[in-house]
Amino acid sequence: MSRRKGEMTRAQINRGWPHQIAFPSRILSFRERGHEVRRFCENLSLCPRGQNLFWEDQSWAVYCFADPEHARLFMEKFGGEPFNPEHRGRGNQWFEWKRPEVPVCNLYNVTSNQEAIRSFVKATRDLFGNLESSINIYPDQMAPIVRNNDGEREMVRVRWGLPSSQKALLEAATKRADKLRAKGKTVNFDELLKMEPDGGVTNVRNTASRHWSRWLGSENRCVVPVTRFAEPDPASKVEGGRVPNAWFARTPEQPLMFFAGIWVPQWECVRKVKEGLITTDLFAFLTTEPNAIVAPIHQKAMPVLLTEMEEVEVWLTAPWETARHLQRPLPADQLVLLPPQPEASSSLPQAPVEEPKLL
Repeated sequence: MSRRKGEMTRAQINRGWPHQIAFPSRILSFRERGHEVRRFCENLSLCPRGQNLFWEDQSWAVYCFADPEHARLFMEKFGGEPFNPEHRGRGNQWFEWKRPEVPVCNLYNVTSNQEAIRSFVKATRDLFGNLESSINIYPDQMAPIVRNNDGEREMVRVRWGLPSSQKALLEAATKRADKLRAKGKTVNFDELLKMEPDGGVTNVRNTASRHWSRWLGSENRCVVPVTRFAEPDPASKVEGGRVPNAWFARTPEQPLMFFAGIWVPQWECVRKVKEGLITTDLFAFLTTEPNAIVAPIHQKAMPVLLTEMEEVEVWLTAPWETARHLQRPLPADQLVLLPPQPEASSSLPQAPVEEPKLL
């Protein structure tokens, strides 16, 4: 695309206006709210630059500032999230947001009993088997969920990690194919793509993405029982040791609550190379902005939590336009940071699985 005479290059904007704030265009587009942005900036004598980018098939507007204080004031007024120019793609992928993966709740615990779960969710079919009195759940493991299925409210165990996007798998398979061709090997790309390992997506944030929006109907929503969940706490790491987990619960007594999740039936994929091609049900749960309890540990996100029977009912039955309002942080007075857990219970050996992807 040619540049108009006198127009700044992308590199010049990033050097001169490196403090950048990104918004989904549907929330703060240049066209729809440009006058509001201009008025705000004129009042403070600001001169931001504007750019666009894409992440998960969604357009984002980016406002760029020379002064970090101006960026802070702008974000206080309009919201959004900080954008690092170094996370843009290169070359013809310049408009893509190469968002780094941030681990969000890849370990949680269920310490409850089947009758408590059954009563809370009003389940009509129990396929849990003998539920352990306390279990730590890691990505790609079978975990208890409650879903609508065949006209029943069903308690069942499902594998944790939804399918990655076709784009992500295509990029991974293309890189693998290029390496094989560089070694002089013949590549059947269709077969390579079909057998591309997909470790799964454990958390879903961007429900506007086309990849996720097809599974937001009540028939694909589920709730996931949880009594406490963990977030990595690098600030508490002891030199030479592992990164410890910070554990969160509703109260110190750790009563039952639920993640708001979605599930997919009978998905064909390769989760592990040694397993080969399988067909299985999959689930993950939604994340949102962190509340004041989680944010000091994890600044980017926290799981969407449901603590009341009415919330569970809405999530499992209401139209998406109603249910989507439950994708919000739990109020800070309804969550506590638990005291440090003994190593044996708070950091069990990591399950030997491929690092999951987060979207």
